[in-house]
Amino acid sequence: MTPPEIHVDVAPELALFVPHARRRGSTALAVDGVSTLGHVVESLGVPLTEVGALVVDGRRVPVGHVPADGESVSVRPVTRPQRVPGAPLRFLLDVHLGTLARRLRLLGVDTAYESTDIGDPALAARSAAEQRVLLSRDRGLLRRRELWAGAFVYSTRPDDQLDDVLDRFRPELRPWTRCTACNGLLREATKDEVADQLAQGTHRTYDVFARCDSCGRAYWKGAHHDQLEAIVDRAVTEHGGRDTP
Repeated sequence: MTPPEIHVDVAPELALFVPHARRRGSTALAVDGVSTLGHVVESLGVPLTEVGALVVDGRRVPVGHVPADGESVSVRPVTRPQRVPGAPLRFLLDVHLGTLARRLRLLGVDTAYESTDIGDPALAARSAAEQRVLLSRDRGLLRRRELWAGAFVYSTRPDDQLDDVLDRFRPELRPWTRCTACNGLLREATKDEVADQLAQGTHRTYDVFARCDSCGRAYWKGAHHDQLEAIVDRAVTEHGGRDTP
């Protein structure tokens, strides 16, 4: 007896997740008549965090839809900018995305980051407890059911990672307002308040400082400021002027 079969068309934007044989056009896939469409899509390798819509024979269906024999399924990517309802937009990054975390904080985006590997269950639990969008390149992590929200980071290059996150979510940018070390908020500080953190040359050369309210770290326009300013200027120019959803 021939098992039930559906035809699945995965959008080109999601092609990297699926086997090469399924990357062009509609392909046949056997189903068991019990598993949900969400489960079927994940079995192909596509995290549901990357799916914007599941369309069956021209109508949109939920991930809990059980596909029937002969149905044609279109797996579409998320629509950009992506809306994340239910909480202020904020992020949680796994241990492999430290540079991206620092750059998002540099832009004033609320970004939690785990600098050690605390394990997938703990990361997913923190995402849910704090209602943060988990950013990761780990597909298995993004499939965890307890996640509040998540997104796959497509590139390994920090510049491209930042562009992708800003384009996808369009967070409000408030550069120079967060501590790149701990994500705390910065405030203006006097030289006397941060004197214990300044080398003699720095104390003599600089007069404008900021300090983190959370960890106490001091900031000033030091040797790497031009590099940081270039990152900020580019992000604000390319992403900061857009309307938020």
